[in-house]
Amino acid sequence: MKNFKYLLSLLAIVAAFSACQKFDDLEADPNRSTTVPPSLILRGVLKDMYNDPWSDNQRYNQYWLSNYNYYDHNEYNWTSTSLSFTTLKNVQKMTDEATRVGFPAVNGYSALAKFFRAYFYYDMTMKVGDLPLTEALKNAENIAPKYDSQKDVFIQVLKWLDEANSDLASIIAARPEKVEGDFYHNGDLQKWQKTVNALRFRVLAQLSKRTTEIDVKSEFSKMLADPTKYPVPSSNGDNQSYRYTALEKYPFNPDNFGFYALRYNTSATYVSTLASLKDPRVFLVAEPAAAKIAAGVPATDFSAYIGAPADQGLDEMSTKVQAGEYSLINKNRYFGSYEGEDCIQIGFPELCFSIAEGINRGWAAGDAKAWYEKGITASMNFYGITDAAAIANYLRGADVEYKSGTDGLTQILTQKYLALSQHSGLEGYYNWRRTGVPAFAEGGPGTGNSGVIPKRFQYPTSERDNNSTNYKAALQSQFGKQTDDINDLIWLVK
Repeated sequence: MKNFKYLLSLLAIVAAFSACQKFDDLEADPNRSTTVPPSLILRGVLKDMYNDPWSDNQRYNQYWLSNYNYYDHNEYNWTSTSLSFTTLKNVQKMTDEATRVGFPAVNGYSALAKFFRAYFYYDMTMKVGDLPLTEALKNAENIAPKYDSQKDVFIQVLKWLDEANSDLASIIAARPEKVEGDFYHNGDLQKWQKTVNALRFRVLAQLSKRTTEIDVKSEFSKMLADPTKYPVPSSNGDNQSYRYTALEKYPFNPDNFGFYALRYNTSATYVSTLASLKDPRVFLVAEPAAAKIAAGVPATDFSAYIGAPADQGLDEMSTKVQAGEYSLINKNRYFGSYEGEDCIQIGFPELCFSIAEGINRGWAAGDAKAWYEKGITASMNFYGITDAAAIANYLRGADVEYKSGTDGLTQILTQKYLALSQHSGLEGYYNWRRTGVPAFAEGGPGTGNSGVIPKRFQYPTSERDNNSTNYKAALQSQFGKQTDDINDLIWLVK
């Protein structure tokens, strides 16, 4: 009986103790960390912003093509895209962790967080249009935030970039510091400040059709006139580049040469443009067409380099590739090593062309020709072409020497397209969508989508399923209907 009373007392104590505990406390895993160094989160965010070369995006840019239907095709058959809200939650977590471990309110991680918000919102809105922003990421309970217009998204993107530039400037001036976990610039905040402003010039250039609704001209001229306040990359050494190693191999390398080398070839939009301009970069990125060599045309002759039309049917393209009529991807450059070449995410050549474009359009006083030639030279240097006389000779070419006006704008946009090959995600396509330069191949059976290149992506199905009312309202507001159509024009390019 005594033992029984003792047992009852023990059970009562356990019950009382349990009643005082919250369910969340019981659910928590004591072996799982609830904190993480901001440097570790930063690495994940940086990885999420990486756009790889030789991806589907680069085929949509019409830099390279598949000629083997079993593995790939060249159709613009995209539907929905993914959005980056999970990454943006991690960006907020990174700033929280930075202050938790003792950083001041304004620090390297918090400044980069503003850049990341701008970068990922820019990436998302370029794909789909309007987005949840004002009500997004406020709390876990709000799973159905309203959408902001694409105009307002761009205004906020520009604001975040301006704030990131100011924050980085104050940090650099007061207490030069490096952020840990950065594999792009090795924690160098001065290089990050240049990247922030390079992205801002990219965004301003993409707003060329909307200068009456967003004051692009004053923003552009303000930045260009004050390089001390708005420093930008000054060489390829400032590029935000992804670098490969023997452990993290370049997408094309000696291991997959036998699998890929004959199944993928160059596109006419890219390689035939290089050849027509007598551009020495063509010798480095492509192989001469085998049929041309067999006919006695030397490999040093630009006429030996022929890309396939991106809208050509795969059966016809495959037949012509096997007959040696098209140029394959340069095997030495792209399959010769595991390290490959750096993949630029945001870089100096693109910046030069964005500035040249703005000056050409009359957004600010300046020398568009000088920036245009800087961009070409920087791209040549990236490919190892450094002979000043050879570059100068190219710049004096009949179709390359800067002509100003509308012709000059076409030259700037063409050279920007050439410099973006295998870099910067979908920027080649985005610039074509905005300007029509260069002319993309479409209309043939290889395009898909009834022969039309789409103008946007669909929203992810999670928006349709979980945020249906706001999703439908956003479609109605943008397109005058509640159909999520990849062929509709977003506000940016209407």
